[in-house]
Amino acid sequence: MILKELFNNKKRIVFFTGAGISVPSGIPDFRSQSGIYSTNAHAEEYLSHHFFESHPDAFYDFYKNHMCYPNALPNSAHKWIASLGNCLSVITQNVDGLHQAAGSQRVWELHGSIYRNFCLKCHKAFDLNYVLKSEGVPHCDQCGGIIKPDVVLYEENLDEDIIVNAIKDIAVADLLIVIGTSLNVYPAASFIRYFRGDKLVLINKSTTPFDDYADIVIHEDITKTVEKLTALPL
Repeated sequence: MILKELFNNKKRIVFFTGAGISVPSGIPDFRSQSGIYSTNAHAEEYLSHHFFESHPDAFYDFYKNHMCYPNALPNSAHKWIASLGNCLSVITQNVDGLHQAAGSQRVWELHGSIYRNFCLKCHKAFDLNYVLKSEGVPHCDQCGGIIKPDVVLYEENLDEDIIVNAIKDIAVADLLIVIGTSLNVYPAASFIRYFRGDKLVLINKSTTPFDDYADIVIHEDITKTVEKLTALPL
């Protein structure tokens, strides 16, 4: 299998992952027929900065029920990536923390994490459990301020330091593997254009705007691809 040979021969592999990689872990994606946006017509509105500020109760009702999956576990794809000794980093659009849970050490979370939360008034940090156990809008137990998840909502900017580090890694990678993302979310999707390495591989169930630029395109479930890769001899 050509893909297997690529993994064995490259020294600096960077993974760029989206919601599709976590679907086998029981977390719905966004844009498929059964995704969050397809089953909730106002999802983008609920996940916007202005909605969080103007309707925090409704925001948290949606957020807790559709964005937080504390019992989800890393699947074979997360674990496989973490096991690769030549993986430079993982750049992810996901906020579920499953790459770290699988053991990946260098992870750039473009859209933040549900596991980090902070008070908007005094900036005290809170874990996910505190947020989920709070009735309605979670408030700081120190100053009473509203707690906000450290996730990037619509109308908010990505963290500049994370952007810089992600682009640096993509620029020096000799193999870039894009997994489980439609590559329709900007500016994150535009980072692919900084790749100057040898091979670009796309693994996603549906087509993406970058399919014509990739050296290898696999329209298949990521766990099935991993099963084939791990079954082959080194």
